[in-house]
Amino acid sequence: MRQEPVPLTRFARVRRERGHTVLELRGEIDIAAAAEIIPVLDRLTAVPGVRLVIDLRGVTFFDCSGLRLLYRARGRVRDGGGQLYLVCTHPLTLRVFRVTGLSRLLPPHPTPEAALEQSGAASGTL
Repeated sequence: MRQEPVPLTRFARVRRERGHTVLELRGEIDIAAAAEIIPVLDRLTAVPGVRLVIDLRGVTFFDCSGLRLLYRARGRVRDGGGQLYLVCTHPLTLRVFRVTGLSRLLPPHPTPEAALEQSGAASGTL
């Protein structure tokens, strides 16, 4: 069941979909945005076994502060035994992921549905 996103900050909304938490980021993700997003991200990734999808389709700018957010989320989710999936379609952001190697650690999906399908296939519970 899909739930409408709840705005948590100017840059982040959260919804539940098919047993996953979907964090939608939007706008310019820079150092100022990261300061608002970190408490939300930390709260979501503190849940043991969390299944989190981070959706970057609404992001128009993404700098190293955004990369730090994703690396932080990845570490916290892994430490808690959860799963993290990334959704991104912006060509420049995808290039940053390839150059930094993040795309090898968190392969980006084109839609949340594709990420959820990957999650279901990995767990055997489509």
